[in-house]
Amino acid sequence: MVTFGLIPARYFGDLRAVAPPSSIVDYLPFVSNMFLHGGWTHLIVNMWTLWIFGPAVEDRLGPTRFLAFYLVVGIAASFAHAVINADSTLPALGASGAVAGVIGCYVRMFPFARLIMLMPVLFFPFFVEVPAIVFAFVWLLGQVIPGIAALMIPTNGTNIAWWAHIGGFAAGWALMPLIRRSARAYRRYYADEGSYGFLPSGTRSRGGQPWA
Repeated sequence: MVTFGLIPARYFGDLRAVAPPSSIVDYLPFVSNMFLHGGWTHLIVNMWTLWIFGPAVEDRLGPTRFLAFYLVVGIAASFAHAVINADSTLPALGASGAVAGVIGCYVRMFPFARLIMLMPVLFFPFFVEVPAIVFAFVWLLGQVIPGIAALMIPTNGTNIAWWAHIGGFAAGWALMPLIRRSARAYRRYYADEGSYGFLPSGTRSRGGQPWA
């Protein structure tokens, strides 16, 4: 945790005066923290979310660009968290910032793709189908509100890296036009894709082809 977790105070806070970073290796935690998790639940939730949004984004970027993109948005998320929580001595870890970048890229690529959201009402779960852009708005609001609240309460950090999520999402959203491949490089749809619902863009389909 201490060696590979991201401790913001080392770079932007009081600990910088004690042991200032002296080489590029000292900045390794900005990357390594993405591959550490605080437990099985933390790991499973992040990987489940990546499994939902990642394949469609990788399909558009290609595997090499997707890997580079994932690392870049993860680093951007790390910097956002470290700058906002400059005095925190709590190690930050987890892939959620990078995954948030994938969500941001996905939503900009496929704003009208249909997603199923779970809306708990008392003890009863309700499932609602919404466009990806609506999901993103609700999700981002759920990060910004507690993120701002955390800034207004003087603490040594929080258990959730809200600003890593926000920074990762913003980086993914901003980078999408720069890294998306030309439509000519897209693979062809398989014959059964879209036959029973919607294409990745969110448009309705019929027999694997968009509705006229």
